[in-house]
Amino acid sequence: MTTALIILGAGMGTRMNSDLPKVLHQIAGAPMLVHAMKAGAALNPEHTVVVAGHGAAAVEKAAKAYDPDAVIALQSEQLGTGHAVAQARDALAGFDGDAIVLYGDTPFISPETLAAMTAARLTHDIVVLGFEAADPGRYGRLIVKEDQLDKIVEFRDATDDERKVTLCNSGVIAANANMLFDLIDAVGNDNASGEYYLTDIIGIARRRGSSATVVRCDESETLGVNSRRELSRAEALYQARVRAIAQEDGVTLTAPETVFFAHDTVIGRDTIIEPNVVFGPGVTIESGATIRAFSHLEGCHVSRGSVVGPYARLRPGAELSENVKVGNFVEIKNAEILEGAKVNHLSYIGDATVGARANIGAGTITCNYDGFFKHKTTIGPDAFIGSNTMLVAPVTVGAEAMTASGSVITRDVPAGDLALGRARQDNKPGLAVRLFDKLRALKAKGK
Repeated sequence: MTTALIILGAGMGTRMNSDLPKVLHQIAGAPMLVHAMKAGAALNPEHTVVVAGHGAAAVEKAAKAYDPDAVIALQSEQLGTGHAVAQARDALAGFDGDAIVLYGDTPFISPETLAAMTAARLTHDIVVLGFEAADPGRYGRLIVKEDQLDKIVEFRDATDDERKVTLCNSGVIAANANMLFDLIDAVGNDNASGEYYLTDIIGIARRRGSSATVVRCDESETLGVNSRRELSRAEALYQARVRAIAQEDGVTLTAPETVFFAHDTVIGRDTIIEPNVVFGPGVTIESGATIRAFSHLEGCHVSRGSVVGPYARLRPGAELSENVKVGNFVEIKNAEILEGAKVNHLSYIGDATVGARANIGAGTITCNYDGFFKHKTTIGPDAFIGSNTMLVAPVTVGAEAMTASGSVITRDVPAGDLALGRARQDNKPGLAVRLFDKLRALKAKGK
């Protein structure tokens, strides 16, 4: 069965009090819209249509960054969910498979739940995702009669008896695309909001003799995000879930509640993550590594047996081979650190290759940017870079070469050589005492 995704993301999100479209607010380093797209991608959809309105250009940019083949349909007026889905009609012209309607502000629908919905489509014309609500509140109610979903009633239009129903509507619907659009054409706006409700298609379909059913999921999957408070709650729920998964997969988290993962973080078993570690997007940690406290990693790869931190920062393009040590207050960006190398203290390594078993002394800086272009530093295997060395790129330090502490290296250092690039020290006898006496006298006079 071929599938198309219709993801609704046109709302302004007034309660967010933000210039940013609601669906672009992030959870675990990715827009909520991308979370919805990732869940739907598990179905291998033939088409993905994102319905955008407020901030459509930004929504399109985010959608295409994740899926370049995604199509954007514009909803210039927000006239209800039925009207929003109808905007995808042209993008799906000629498509005769199933359409699944998702929501860009409901980021936690699981791939397993969507798979259950597609399975239910084999025996029913329309499938709606529902959940038993602990507090049904103002959710729409799913009215089931004789094992068939009979209708969906919005809270404000429900009777007192219908409001007692605890089976609630998530808004996620699966149906044949042509049937879906045909049903939407029959939807009116004679309701309390004057909007075209997507939910009305169930009653219309049942009157036409079509079948409808409910697939149930846990209420947590249906969490919608409409405010900053709900966004922080969603972040907390996401982090709690992925921390538990990491521990089940054999990762040690010594203080789980202080570790924050991105939506795509990958960590191998027997890795130890100490407190207050933050993972940005694009991080892979192989088995048996240690990430020490207060480190921040993004866009990097850490191989087996390596130790990072404490207080280290790995930026995009940092590639650590096996048994590398990156220590206190070290920043690495777009650099390859080969097997057994050490960058232990107070150093910046950017746009560089550090050879196997090389030792980078404290305070070393690769001076990689001239104000216009980035330049590369290459450090050979078994090289020793003395503390407080400035490596002015482009520059190469050969295998088993050494730089003296405090040197500014502007020319290549051949293999095995020692490079000194600092001014000669000159001691002036007694000058410090005379200078201090002069300064004390000036201070006493108030100058």
